[in-house]
Amino acid sequence: MSVYSKTITAQASLPAQTQPLECYECGLSQCVPAIPHKHAARCPRCGASLGKHHINGHQRSLAFALAALVLLLVSLPFEFLRLNGQGQENAMSLLSSATSLVEQDFGFLAVLQVLAVIAFPLLVLACIIYLQAAVISQRHLSGLDRVFRVLFAILPWCMAEIFLLGVLVSLIKVSELAQLSLGSGFIAYGLFTLCMLAAIHYLDKHQLQYALDQQLAKRHIQPPRLTPRHRSRSLQFSWALLLTSVILYLPANLLPIMNTQLLGNEQPSTIIGGVRLLWQDGSYVVASIIVAASVVVPIVKLLILGWLILAVQWNLLGNQQARTRWYRIVEAIGRWSMVDVFVVAILVSLIQLDSMTVYPGPAAVAFSLVVILTMLAAITFDTRLLWKDVQNEHAN
Repeated sequence: MSVYSKTITAQASLPAQTQPLECYECGLSQCVPAIPHKHAARCPRCGASLGKHHINGHQRSLAFALAALVLLLVSLPFEFLRLNGQGQENAMSLLSSATSLVEQDFGFLAVLQVLAVIAFPLLVLACIIYLQAAVISQRHLSGLDRVFRVLFAILPWCMAEIFLLGVLVSLIKVSELAQLSLGSGFIAYGLFTLCMLAAIHYLDKHQLQYALDQQLAKRHIQPPRLTPRHRSRSLQFSWALLLTSVILYLPANLLPIMNTQLLGNEQPSTIIGGVRLLWQDGSYVVASIIVAASVVVPIVKLLILGWLILAVQWNLLGNQQARTRWYRIVEAIGRWSMVDVFVVAILVSLIQLDSMTVYPGPAAVAFSLVVILTMLAAITFDTRLLWKDVQNEHAN
């Protein structure tokens, strides 16, 4: 989200030109005023975003989504990267990358890559186009509420920008072994990523929901209310996912994440082993990125989520604002740990030469599951539980 010139603090009681809203993070019921251009409304209790507004925001989001959809479709059939080394060549496209993983008996990683890099972005763009077209045309299309829920459920799982970071890391990793060239598919995919980020930037969940509800109200149809996550069993699900992630974190770091066959000799590489080689080769920036994404971020996520769950269970609920901010950090950084998995997928697709072959190790699957499960643990954790003592005080 961009920095806005001003921030409007929502109040509990405002003039009639307001929309009632319950904060998704702390549960405070409040009224949000009309938001001027380049302004944002935030919850006065927890600071959560309650809406942002741009002039012609719906039109801009629709235009960028249409452009992103075309660019994504264009990027699929064309060459993405080409490797030239030791008199041999090998090229990959987005689709052939997944095929290489299937051929190496790592179908799980292939499905994960296709979903995060192609399928989910396509679905998100289709949902944005459908919803924004309904708002702009002021027509009530069927299934708007279901499309709305699907859009914001799968939005965190779109990882196009993370995949591009993985491509850049892969370029640096193999730069000393061979020459890499970027294909037209890479250029189209890079432009798609920029357009998709712009479409999401101009997309606001609360403003979009309000616009859709206004259309239903004009037709005297009761709009379906999208309630926050249910509190029941929130902690149980979060604990189960978190503990499973802790168990999988050990093999994810101890087992090889990638194996390299060089002239008949197999060289397994763990996450830490790969970082050590990058550091010794002088690639300090890339080594730091891998350490941050693959080592520091998972540990930080596990510790913060465990701390938040224990704080709720033991009724240690002071300083709720700080703990809510820590939760937002976990939500924001969690998905970036997938960069190392994408690096492995790209290297497997490219380095299939007579003298050298790369294939995934068992840690790639374990690490992917760690990332997925910690993301699900954060999603299932109900942040309103951090504020339950405050809500009880207001209730009394």
